[in-house]
Amino acid sequence: MTPPVALTIAGSDSSGGAGIQADLKTFAALGVFGTSAITAVTAQNTVGVHGIHPVPAEFVVAQVQAVVDDLPVASVKTGMLATAETVQAVADLAAAGRLPRLVVDPVMVASSGDRLLEPQAEQLYLTALLPHATVFTPNLREAELLLGARIRTLNEQREAARTLGALGPATVVVKGGHAVTDTADETVDVAWDGERVYELRGPRIDTPNNHGTGCTFASATAAGLATAQGVREAIEGAKAFVTQAIALGAAWRLGHGHGPLNHLGPAPTTAAHDREVDAQQCQVGPCPVPDARL
Repeated sequence: MTPPVALTIAGSDSSGGAGIQADLKTFAALGVFGTSAITAVTAQNTVGVHGIHPVPAEFVVAQVQAVVDDLPVASVKTGMLATAETVQAVADLAAAGRLPRLVVDPVMVASSGDRLLEPQAEQLYLTALLPHATVFTPNLREAELLLGARIRTLNEQREAARTLGALGPATVVVKGGHAVTDTADETVDVAWDGERVYELRGPRIDTPNNHGTGCTFASATAAGLATAQGVREAIEGAKAFVTQAIALGAAWRLGHGHGPLNHLGPAPTTAAHDREVDAQQCQVGPCPVPDARL
């Protein structure tokens, strides 16, 4: 069966945990064929962002047009857009109807606290891009920047979702990966669908491995929309996928900072791995019966 196609317009993360790399892994895990338009190349790792090299806006547009002119793109996700020119160029593509079922993740601040967007581009998200989005997924820090207001309680998070939702037709999800004062034990994402507020709740998993959670949530939402799910179903599926990916990678020790998620699930075992496990078992108990195939 031919898979549905999704497009990510985002930056490259050289450490592989976020950005284009996280998006494409998420698409693959959810059965969607992933395509990409790269907006910036970054030099980053689990500790921080060490450099950003934006791609000119006209070449970002050229990448998008090359994809959508040839492939049946069913949904689009934006991540790090880096410059005001690129935000405006992507908004123009959306206004022209080139970016169906658009999920906008306003990537402004990395998990490490590094800024990933020119300050003059921030308000363009609200005035130029949000009006064309199907889903808008700021985290708490990004919602604070966009609204110029502090968000410290769940009620303030709900109000932020309503306020942002009033600026466009999108369903707005204010993500709660950074805990507010009254949700310390849960990750509570607050969604506003134009009529009502609802909450997506999950356990807060004790791990430093949360690099790329926002990218993963947005790309999983886009994957759901590409497979003809409704908006709420896609958002709820994305929440479940992110929770699983964090849990599966919680014990990983990759890097010295915020490590990545496990997007693709448990790795298949190999003959060499099985022999290593058998050798360890021999040291603590009866040896397994030898397998003649090894």
